[in-house]
This record gives sequence, C-alpha cells and structure tokens, in this order.
Amino acid sequence: MLRSLRQPNLQPDPQPKRMKLYYTGQFVLPLPPGHRFPMEKYSRLRDTLAASGHFSEADILVPPAATDAEILRAHHPDYLARMATGTLDPREMRRIGFPWSPEMVERSRRSSGATLAACRAALAEGMAANLAGGTHHAHHDFGSGFCVFNDGAIAALALLDEGLARRVAIIDCDVHQGDGTATILADEPRAFTFSIHGERNFPFDKQRSDLDVELPDGTGDAAYLAALDGALEQVFQRAEPDFAIYLAGADPFEDDRLGRLKLTKVGLAERDRRVLAACRQRQIPVAIAMAGGYAREIGDTVAIHATTLLTARRLMAAETPREAPA
Repeated sequence: MLRSLRQPNLQPDPQPKRMKLYYTGQFVLPLPPGHRFPMEKYSRLRDTLAASGHFSEADILVPPAATDAEILRAHHPDYLARMATGTLDPREMRRIGFPWSPEMVERSRRSSGATLAACRAALAEGMAANLAGGTHHAHHDFGSGFCVFNDGAIAALALLDEGLARRVAIIDCDVHQGDGTATILADEPRAFTFSIHGERNFPFDKQRSDLDVELPDGTGDAAYLAALDGALEQVFQRAEPDFAIYLAGADPFEDDRLGRLKLTKVGLAERDRRVLAACRQRQIPVAIAMAGGYAREIGDTVAIHATTLLTARRLMAAETPREAPA
C-alpha cells in the first residue's frame, strides 16, 4: 500500500513556496593539482545563488548523508564495503577518475543524500535541487566517469520503496548517456529512464535506457530543442510519472571541453524551461541535480547551472495551473 502519496493541489498556491537547495560543498573531495574535474564550480554556484536575491541563507541546506540501506537499494554490498574501506583496486579507481580518500566517500554519500533530500522537499513544495549530484555513470557494482554512487537511482528507489511515488521518470539532459542509471533501473518497472545525449561521446559502450535520444556532434539549439520536445511527450505518455528527477547537465554547452554539442546559454535556458514547465503543467514534483559541466571558463558552467535554478525558482513563483492537461 502506498504511504503518504502526494496528491496534486489543483488550486493556485496562496503564496509562492520557497525552493530548497541542498549544498555539499563543505565536504571537499581532495584532488591533486591540475585535475580536470571542476570542484570549484560547486562553491561558486552556491555563492552566485546566495547573491542573486532569489534565495536566502535559510533556503540553502546541508543534507544528511545517504545511509547504507539507501545506497544498497542501487548498489552491490561488496562495492559499497570496498568503497567505504578504500580497498577497490587501482584499476577500479582509475575508472572512477578520483583518488580514494575518506573525504571522497563522505562527499559521495552527502551528494546522494542531497538528491534524496531534494526529492522529499519537492514532494511538499513542487521543486527542489541538489547543487551537485547527477552521478549517472555509477553502476550497480562499480563507479565510473567521476561518479561513485548513483544519486538519481538511489533517490528514485527510495521514493518508490517508501510509497512516496508510484512512477518516477529520470529526465537526463547531461551530454553523456546515463548508462549507470539505465542499468541499475533496467528491471524496475516503476522507474522510467530517459537520456538525451551525444551519440559519439562517453560512455562509448552505451546501455539501453527506456528512451534514448542520440544526437550527432555539433547539434545546436533548434535541433536539440525539437528532439527534446518529441522525447518529453513520449516520457509523459509512456511513463505516466508522478515524480521526476531532472539531470540538468551544463555540458551540452558549445564551449564545454567534453561536450561536442553546440548549445548556447540561451538554448540551455530554454531546455530547462521546457523540462520544468512540462513537469509543472502536469503537477509533477521535480528534483533537480546539476550533473556535468566542463566549460573552458568555469564561470560559464556556473552561470548555466545558476540559470537552471533561477528558472525553476521563477516557475515556482508562478501561479499553479488549476488542472492538469488531459
């Protein structure tokens, strides 16, 4: 039996609700000098949002760490145990791309906890966000591509198993396929995985999501948004979700070092608006995770992520539709 299932409120909210942001930047993952992962973007994103005038300090919260029980819904016990104790072999750590440290494990737990906390907040308020997360390359029994634990899969399975949602859609707009999410949730009929990504980009051994849209190198705003529109219609028709997790990767940006697509900042902002407005129109709560972003100028990545969250905040402040579309 479902417990505490959110029923949509079909009347306008008398006052706009506050949007909660979950921040894990104080749990620093120590990296060697020159490492290509842009850890700095998280603290800069928090500072940008705090200075925007749209979020107060009370809106930016430190999440609890994901527990072993929550992580084990998505990951193998042996993988969790060896990750926690630092006994993965060098090849496994190279696949992840980070050096092992207790701080790395704690940050990964906190980042998964942040997406789960954002999901719980979104059930009450419509939208919430993790200022990190989107670690969609982590598989059931191994990590990969800067991803240790799969926060989206962990959160989706928690919502489903706790009876807080009947059907969860993961809308993955990172430039790289959400291969780990696809494999972890492949046999979970209550979860629907959608990934729109570069066909020739990492991971080179693609997995099968419930819906994959693969785009050629150089795809720009117009073609991307047309493909996204068609895919979103399929997601809502096929999945019939009552909750969504949105991976708002900044890496389709035209000046991203790892992206290979050609979206402008304007195009990415419109992508965010279309995804979030589609969820809001249907009264579907949505939790947002930042996912990837590797622009040559880190300020571009920060600006793209900030626009995602400011777009969400504006949509939250708008009047709730009286009824969902037929």
